[in-house]
Amino acid sequence: MKTRQSTQSLFSVPQQHLFRKDILAWYDRHQRDLPWRANRDPYRIWLSEIMLQQTRVAAVIEHYHEFLRRFPTIEDLAAAREASVLAAWSGLGYYRRARMLHSAAKVIVREHGGKFPMTEKQLQALPGIGRYTAAAIASIAFDEPVAVVDGNVERVLQRLAGRRLASVELWSAANHLLDKKRPGDFNQAMMELGAVQCNPRAPACLTCPVVELCSTRGELAVEAKAARQKQCEIHYALDVRDGEVWLVQRARDASLMAGMWELPEVASMNGVSRPVFTLRHSITVTDYTVRVWQNAVRSRTAGKWIPRGRLERVALTGLARKILRKAEVL
Repeated sequence: MKTRQSTQSLFSVPQQHLFRKDILAWYDRHQRDLPWRANRDPYRIWLSEIMLQQTRVAAVIEHYHEFLRRFPTIEDLAAAREASVLAAWSGLGYYRRARMLHSAAKVIVREHGGKFPMTEKQLQALPGIGRYTAAAIASIAFDEPVAVVDGNVERVLQRLAGRRLASVELWSAANHLLDKKRPGDFNQAMMELGAVQCNPRAPACLTCPVVELCSTRGELAVEAKAARQKQCEIHYALDVRDGEVWLVQRARDASLMAGMWELPEVASMNGVSRPVFTLRHSITVTDYTVRVWQNAVRSRTAGKWIPRGRLERVALTGLARKILRKAEVL
C-alpha cells in the first residue's frame, strides 16, 4: 500500500539549512516593530500571546499597553480583583482568556515565587496555557528548542508541502524545520511570514524569501465553503441621568461573558419611537444589528446606576463599550 510522503522528508538537509538561513535573514530585516518584542520578559511575551489568540495585532497593541499600565508585573496581576482584570480586558472579547490569565498569575506567584517556569512542559501545567502558547514562551523567552504551530505557521507549512496536513504532521514538520540555535527568532519568523507575506487570500509570493522552496506558490484549493454569517437584531436601553448610566450584570454562571456589565436588553420599540442610533456588531458566526433606545423601560433584571467616571474601571462587555462610546458616554 502506497503511503504519503513524510513531512520530515519535505526538504533535503541542504534545503533545510537554506530555508532557515533565508527566513531568519528576512525576519532580521523586515520584522514588525511590536511592543512585546522589545525584550524577552516572559510576562510580556505571555500576555501578548494570550491577547493575540483570535485577535488581530492592530486591535491588541492599545490594550497591551493599557493592561501593562494597570498591571506592570505578574505580582500586580495576581493581586488584582477579577473585576479589575476583566475591565482591563474589555474590548478584546473571549473573556475566558482573561480569567485564565489571572488564575495562572496566581499560580506562578503562589507556587513559583513569581518566576515563570522555563520549559514547555512546565508551562503547559498552568491554567489557560496550551501547547502553542507554552512553546512560544519557552522558545522566545528561554531559548528552548521547541517549535510553534498557530494559524499562520499552519498555512505556511501546508503551502510549502502543497497539501493539507493533519495536526500531528504540522507539529512534526515545524519541529523538523526549527532552527535550534535561534528557536525564538525562527518561530517568530514563521508566524511573521504567515501574517504579512503568506496571508490567507492573496499571498505575496513574488517577495517571499522562501518561494523557491514552496510547492504551492499561491493559495491551496478551497476544501469547503465557509459557513454563512447568521443575521440577528437586538435592542438595548440607554438610560443616562445625572452623570450615571443604568447597567445590568450578566449571571455569574453565564456561558458567555459571565459577570460582565452591559446595557439592559429590551423588546423592539418600532412603531412607538425611533432608536437613538443603530450599529453593527459581530461575534463569531453572527452579525448583529443593534438598535439603541433612549430611556426605554428598564429590564426587570436587577441593575445599578454606574457613575460615568467609573466606567473605565467596570468590566463592560465589548458591545456595551461600543454603545457607550458611540453615545459619547464613555
